[in-house]
Amino acid sequence: MEELIFKYFPNLTLVQKEQFKALGPIYREWNQKINVISRKDIDNLYLHHVLHSLSIAALFNFRPGSSVLDVGTGGGFPGIPLAILFPDTDFLLCDSINKKTKVVTAVSNALGLSNTTAIHTRAESIPQEFHIVVSRAVTELSYFIPWVWNKIIPSDDSQERGIIYLKGGNLNQEIESAKKIKGFNPSKISRTLISDVFKEEWFKEKEVLFIKR
Repeated sequence: MEELIFKYFPNLTLVQKEQFKALGPIYREWNQKINVISRKDIDNLYLHHVLHSLSIAALFNFRPGSSVLDVGTGGGFPGIPLAILFPDTDFLLCDSINKKTKVVTAVSNALGLSNTTAIHTRAESIPQEFHIVVSRAVTELSYFIPWVWNKIIPSDDSQERGIIYLKGGNLNQEIESAKKIKGFNPSKISRTLISDVFKEEWFKEKEVLFIKR
């Protein structure tokens, strides 16, 4: 349950602890109305969805005032757990399925999050630029990178910017395919095994990819 989050993130504020505690009941209630998490998986919400999302936070620190785009957010992952942890960062959560963004908006409102906005749209249609794009295994990298590459503010001396992508399995072929993207340098991809950060067996073979812009 939420104790799993507190184990790896012991310095949460009281407000953040209450928000993480509330995630379970809120998602159970909404999942009965609109299925955004497999009903077989709802009992594993904190391990499979919340902590998985927070593997990003274990490796990256989002600066106050920075902007993050969550592409294909589904039920709000990784965006909502990250928005709880980084209340001074602005998150735009998008999904192409309208009912999912309705759930994300409802969950954000129930938690009292003022730094999240959920919109029903495809990533390609979003006009603004962001410091970071995050996503959980929406599609293969060779498709995903061109969707969002021109929406990322390039890195400078003060801050690295790019894509943070959660995915599992053998990613070597996907990275090889990404070499075909015009103007893209695959040497910009760095990889971290989540099992190096979180010791639960479920994270074996799951990775956090960072693709520097």
